[in-house]
Amino acid sequence: MKKVTSVEEYIETHEHFSEALTLLRNIILKTKLNEAIKWSAPVYDLEGKNVVGLGAFKNHFGIWFFNGVFLKDEHKLLVNAQEKTKALRQMRFESINDVNKDMVLTYVKEAIDNQKAGKEITPDRSKKKTIIPPELKAELDKDKALHSSFNDLSPSKQREYCEHIVTAKREPTKLSRLEKIKPMILQGVGLHDKYKNC
Repeated sequence: MKKVTSVEEYIETHEHFSEALTLLRNIILKTKLNEAIKWSAPVYDLEGKNVVGLGAFKNHFGIWFFNGVFLKDEHKLLVNAQEKTKALRQMRFESINDVNKDMVLTYVKEAIDNQKAGKEITPDRSKKKTIIPPELKAELDKDKALHSSFNDLSPSKQREYCEHIVTAKREPTKLSRLEKIKPMILQGVGLHDKYKNC
């Protein structure tokens, strides 16, 4: 698919909804939001923070609210497009006749007010706790150099090694894997490093 470089171009590439997308765009442009193209679609931000975006698909078009979870949604117009999304909500339409201009503007203004108030869900950056399997822990406890090298690894590399041991079903396999990874830990490399440079 060709990379879209302007909102006009995006609207043209969705000609079956071009009139409706233009209508939604004009509603949004009545506000103080900045218009840009991000992820090959129109996105509207407030001081660099994404507030809403336009989207068109085969059978529907609509507005994305980046922190739509905070909208009151008194008219029950918003849907959660994917279960895993915590904040994102979508207002979907199948026809230009479904668009209530005043209602759309009310939702957009509320989204702007929420952004100004700092209402947003931030990704959880807390570190996952690495659970060291007993077999590896026993080796780390008796070998100071191995223990030190393991601690110097990034948390993700530590998890890779722990998962490598835990996923072995039989005890002999766990011990065999443990013997193979000890020299790699001492070298300070990750389990999959040799593949990452290919």
